[in-house]
Amino acid sequence: MRVALLGCGTVGSEVVRLLHSQSADLAARIGARLEIAGIAVRRIGRDRGELPVDPAVFTADPFDLVKRDDIDVVVECVGGIEPARSWLVEALRAGKSVVTANKALLAEDGGALHDAAAQGGGDLYYEAAVAGAIPLLRPLRESLHGDRVTQVTGIVNGTTNFILSAMDTTGAGFAEALAEATDLGYAEADPTADVEGFDAAAKAAILASLAFHTRVGAADVHREGITEVTAADVASAKAMGCTIKLLCIAARGTAADGRETVSVRVHPAMIPLSHPLASVGDAFNAVFVEAEAAGQLMFYGPGAGGAPTASAVLGDVVAVSRNRLAGVRAASESAYADLPVRPMGEALTRYHISLDVTDRPGVLAAVAGVFAEHGVSIATVRQGAAGSGVAGRDEDADLVIVTHVAPDAALAATVQALRGLDAVRSVASVLRVEGSA
Repeated sequence: MRVALLGCGTVGSEVVRLLHSQSADLAARIGARLEIAGIAVRRIGRDRGELPVDPAVFTADPFDLVKRDDIDVVVECVGGIEPARSWLVEALRAGKSVVTANKALLAEDGGALHDAAAQGGGDLYYEAAVAGAIPLLRPLRESLHGDRVTQVTGIVNGTTNFILSAMDTTGAGFAEALAEATDLGYAEADPTADVEGFDAAAKAAILASLAFHTRVGAADVHREGITEVTAADVASAKAMGCTIKLLCIAARGTAADGRETVSVRVHPAMIPLSHPLASVGDAFNAVFVEAEAAGQLMFYGPGAGGAPTASAVLGDVVAVSRNRLAGVRAASESAYADLPVRPMGEALTRYHISLDVTDRPGVLAAVAGVFAEHGVSIATVRQGAAGSGVAGRDEDADLVIVTHVAPDAALAATVQALRGLDAVRSVASVLRVEGSA
């Protein structure tokens, strides 16, 4: 089986090393030897260390490589939307099987890749696109096809999980925890994709598409990052017996007219320490799947890194190679349900709201009146000493309110109305609460 590799960076170089070191075992599992027929790179002369490959296989022309008649499998480890999309569409339409780790492309235009695969008759596998080495997508795509998945909740970005874990453990603020993550190599020089939730949103779209048999794109995902999470938020979560995580949540639901829908969102949230995801620390990933017959399933492990991601890539290479030798292809994309994506305002959630209020009679009643006006029920109220930190403002108090479940639009309107109350000096923070806290 002749393999074309697009990209030879952190993941691509690990794919080469693993393919070489495990060549005998891989051949035994597949029934044929894997051979790297070409590696497309931007700069052919770049020093890539001691890679066990003939330098003659390197090329700067990826289009020519994927169009070659002797290529069976194309492995893409470049990332980004273009030109990766054009390369893969070309390969799939030509009947080649494709293995990719490109979550951004799958979330942006996975439909085009699936359509090209159906046209050409090859396989499209992408286990490495979400949660690194954790076997997650194939169970959703194959093992749970006899079941009905109702919700997928996950920690799918290691950088943000490391930052929030550090804030929880040390009491550090966001900036300090981000600096530590950068020093240790968990965060990129430009961490925007991670800390603003773009990476997690792309993965959430892929998970929702597989779980609910519906094409979900990145634009369908409500996205919020963790840059506004403060040390005070983390302390307040601890006081409630919770911790804060950046969660991707994809769930089935029912619209007002009775139609089945899906909602897909990424945002920081408080979850109780009793929740299985609460103990996931450092840069690890975990995904919690709920299905009607199977019940609750947990997938946990390293979610990034060259070697773990390369492991998932090679697992897909073995699968598609076996299919090609047998003259079959895997089940095509399952998007038959075509469920509408519910707007974030209709998602049911709970809020944790921290208010800086004037400490005088009647304030609590006024605040409670705003909640009642918007149809939001209050679960708990906690009042503390002044928390503004401003000298000479002893007349202030902190008011922490946790709501019952309500539509997000009603909760957001409540917060907006609270900002207009004379007795409310500021809305210090707003976080959603998930789980059973």
